[in-house]
Amino acid sequence: TVWFCASSPSTAAKKHHNDVRKKQTYTSVHEAVKAGDVEQLALMIKRGASIDEVDLVHKFTPLHCAAHSGSLECLHWLLWHGADVTRVTVRGWTAAHLAAIRGQDACVQALLINGANLEARDDRGCTPSHLAAAHGQSYTLQTILRSGNVNAADRNDWKPVHYAAFHGRLGCLQLLVRWGACIGDVDTDGNLPAHLAAVEGHLHCFKFLVSKMASVMHTLKARNDHGETPRDLAESVEKEGEHPETQEVLDFPAHDAAFRGDLLELRRLVSCGAININERDDKGSTLMHKAAGQGHIHCLQWLIEMGADCDITDDAGETPKDVAKRFAQLAAVELLTQRTGDGNSSDEELDASNIAFFERHGVEGSTDSKEDLILDKEEKRNARIRAYRRIQELQESGLARHYSSGQGILRRERSEKGEKTVRELEAQLESERVRRENLESQLDGCRAEIGRLRESRDRARSPAALNLIFIITHRFIMLKRTVEK
Repeated sequence: TVWFCASSPSTAAKKHHNDVRKKQTYTSVHEAVKAGDVEQLALMIKRGASIDEVDLVHKFTPLHCAAHSGSLECLHWLLWHGADVTRVTVRGWTAAHLAAIRGQDACVQALLINGANLEARDDRGCTPSHLAAAHGQSYTLQTILRSGNVNAADRNDWKPVHYAAFHGRLGCLQLLVRWGACIGDVDTDGNLPAHLAAVEGHLHCFKFLVSKMASVMHTLKARNDHGETPRDLAESVEKEGEHPETQEVLDFPAHDAAFRGDLLELRRLVSCGAININERDDKGSTLMHKAAGQGHIHCLQWLIEMGADCDITDDAGETPKDVAKRFAQLAAVELLTQRTGDGNSSDEELDASNIAFFERHGVEGSTDSKEDLILDKEEKRNARIRAYRRIQELQESGLARHYSSGQGILRRERSEKGEKTVRELEAQLESERVRRENLESQLDGCRAEIGRLRESRDRARSPAALNLIFIITHRFIMLKRTVEK
């Protein structure tokens, strides 16, 4: 009996955790919501706590806490039981504002379905779309834009595109432009989004905005109310120190090629052995991270075929799929999801002494990647370890370049296949865009149907309807008993 109990520690630990959670007591409804404990939340409300109780520190209601912490189950419970979606905090933030700041996409969707106003403004006139753009929450921003105004202005005439430019949120900026944001609009001081990007030194954003304007020279010479042009502001930032982009290109040319989507240059650098397929830059980003952030599907497909690690993380703990999601590159997210699944990506580093690593990650050159071989888990792991050790031996003996060139023929064949795949993917991407528009149209219809069903549900909850349901149920039970006799 002792041996049997010891063989199931995870089950026992899970049971103990559940028991502890059941016994957990909270001093307020807000603590239960932050912990995601919907059972305790329901119990505390039943015992007399207010569903819209305001805490003393942040002036949050339980609904605010659920949106801020991402406690989706609690948020659904609160909405179902009539929590007020219009209540605001000391800054005028609704639950939708807080969910936008924190990038709680599922919470935003739940609030929207339950009647939350995504055009609500805080004390500065900001809507949830302004705050999502300012905090770089592009995935959540896209959800808001489906039901909101892409060009909503705050009290200073700043639109979401101004916030994205000022804070250097390139992913949000690209998304807003795709949704029709007016990048030629000025604020109360006469600043274009390009002025704001330039003055803060966000040169990626500055270049992107200039490239999207009708006239490049007119944009560079446009003056704000202080007589400053975007060009003047950008040059003043450059003079403060060496151009960071230039240094990055010199130090990590392949990363720059992946960022720009230059597959030919990327192939040349990798194939000649100049860089490793999983090489990191000074922020821990790999080629996969760079290509994923810009949505370069052809580069991603080629890197995957060449054995790039889809689960590797940068210094911020993000995988390439995380980066693609942050920049709202949906096609890249879908491609990487097919490779990694929906689970959390691993953040392990390559370590020859870590056998568990080789059970979850492939190694370029390993025989386990061949499609005509059927290997069990142990054989795959051993094949990867052998491949890794062989590569290490070649590198130590100075033959790494010969090892790389020896794969040249195979890589060229795979590259030709990759080009064909890229063309097919581009055609598929175009059809997916059309399909997405159709799905969004269907989604609008579904939302309208949900509204009608909710009205029907409310009517069904009337006292007369409940009495009728009780009578029918009682008669059914009596009839069933008669039949059984």
